[in-house]
Amino acid sequence: MDKVGRGFKSFRTLLVVASITLPILITFTLIHQNSVFDLVHGFNVLDARAHNASNIVLKQGTQNVTTKNASIQGVQNATVKTGGEKDHNIIPDAAPIDKVLGNKNQNAKPGILEEPAQTLPLLDIGPKNSSFEDGENVVSLSSTTISKDKLLDGLLVSSFDEASCFSRYRSYLYRKTSPHKPSKYLISKLRNYEHLHRSCGPSTKFYNKIMRKGTKFNKIDVSTKCKYLVWTAANGLGNRIVTLVAAFLYAILTDRVLLVKFGADMSGLFCEPFPDSSWLLSRSFPYWKDQKHIETYENILNNFKVNSSQVLLPPFLILNLQHTHDRHNNFFHCDGSQDLLRKISVLILRSDQYFVPSLFMIPSFREELSKMFPQKDTVFHHLGRYLLHPSNEAWEIIRKFYEAHLARANERIGVQIRLFNTHRPPHQTVINEIVSCTLQHKLLPDFNAQKSVVSPLKKTSKAVLVASLFSEYGEKLKTMYQTNKTVTREVIRVYQPSHEERQKSNDDMHNIKAWTEIYLLSLCDALVTSPKSTFGYVAHSLGGLKPWILKRAYNETIPDPPCRHAKSMEPCFHYPPKYDCRDNSTVDFTSLFHYMKHCEDVSGGLKLVNGNH
Repeated sequence: MDKVGRGFKSFRTLLVVASITLPILITFTLIHQNSVFDLVHGFNVLDARAHNASNIVLKQGTQNVTTKNASIQGVQNATVKTGGEKDHNIIPDAAPIDKVLGNKNQNAKPGILEEPAQTLPLLDIGPKNSSFEDGENVVSLSSTTISKDKLLDGLLVSSFDEASCFSRYRSYLYRKTSPHKPSKYLISKLRNYEHLHRSCGPSTKFYNKIMRKGTKFNKIDVSTKCKYLVWTAANGLGNRIVTLVAAFLYAILTDRVLLVKFGADMSGLFCEPFPDSSWLLSRSFPYWKDQKHIETYENILNNFKVNSSQVLLPPFLILNLQHTHDRHNNFFHCDGSQDLLRKISVLILRSDQYFVPSLFMIPSFREELSKMFPQKDTVFHHLGRYLLHPSNEAWEIIRKFYEAHLARANERIGVQIRLFNTHRPPHQTVINEIVSCTLQHKLLPDFNAQKSVVSPLKKTSKAVLVASLFSEYGEKLKTMYQTNKTVTREVIRVYQPSHEERQKSNDDMHNIKAWTEIYLLSLCDALVTSPKSTFGYVAHSLGGLKPWILKRAYNETIPDPPCRHAKSMEPCFHYPPKYDCRDNSTVDFTSLFHYMKHCEDVSGGLKLVNGNH
């Protein structure tokens, strides 16, 4: 009986121990399993969010967000609600550019702000589907689309460090996808150029060797692997940028390495455009300061006959294509001149003109150009987006201003106003002309002056970005839309980032303001620009837009019509050549090339157009 009692006590003890430990073991196992699942699932969610985050754009006029490739995924009305957390990457209360950079003019008025800046909420981005397989497919499609958009359909390469130039891989999020696709041949030419630049760029043995040569006449080795085109600045920023793009195209066509001689007023504007090399001309360049002793292109034309392969030519030559030297520009477009220039190791370019149309006149370039640009009016659009990326300093200003004032508008209208001293109509005349142009072409709504019955309230808004040296334009437009209701009941907000009052040469702060405003204009949906303004040319060409170009106003008379729609996206070549290379007679090149037309704003100028426009 005692044995039975002792056995029963032992069994009871075991039961008590088991009843205590078994639930603990089961709970631990479940917790462990759930923890592992949550951890793996968490990484999958984060990975999906990381892929999708780059593909999110603000849905116009709402507080929802749609993905660019929702149609590809077969998801209709796909939206992601915004979260309540703040995005720490977006700086609140974005100030006008004047305040961001610091206004040197203490008496200048502050930039125009229609309302306090708003921060954009952090996007709560997660998988669109609870099914992991579906989510995996979505991520794959999204990353493919992101890569295509991010690299601008193959114009860019992915080898750059993103932190070194945020705008290169993020600017596509701020503008509509371009309908103009680069040709495969252009992309191959860009890749070939990048290889040449790596092989011959600064600090390579070829570069160091050629830059040690002097100005004495030597027998030129035409088989030299590396030749150079040195770009130098002339006139204002708009002129500089259009010549920079033209110089890059000329470098590609002639197998030259493009080097840029940037002063302090240009050094903080752009990122390095070429992978694994620099485009900056070193200050050790033998003629950085003094170029008086370098031979010039016009002297060569006057003093030498170019009919012998043994002709003595200098290794360095100044090629002056400024409009003040147009007598010699007339022969740059001739194959004979190009045969001479091919033999020069280093060409130092001085130009303030968009001379791209003259490259299309050169017979030896024509076939290459046609393959590179089947659409003739996309030259600047493609090369500009490849070459011109705002520096991190400039991009921060652009991003802050866009997110604070332009991102939530249903439509963005850019107005660029440039007045030349030769004819300065009153500010009110220019304002009236702008209003007349925007109303005629329904860019902005009319006013309801009689307070009569208006159309039902539209839940839409338009942001008007004004770029001008003078504050009066932004202030007057803002006042007009503040004090008058519109017939459509749309909300119109007017912003002017800065107003310098006059153009300043060799001023780094002035140039960075100008560059950021050019880029902001290029992000707009429609543009109204001033005639003969290279500032406006760069903006609409980068944005792939055909602007409405204002006609010149004189005194208080508003032109009729007030503006004309541009024939193409291309800038105007203000001072093109006038002579036929074959018989040295004057010729209108629009009669020889169907893809060249006279410019809307400069009757003697030429611009590239697509087809028979």
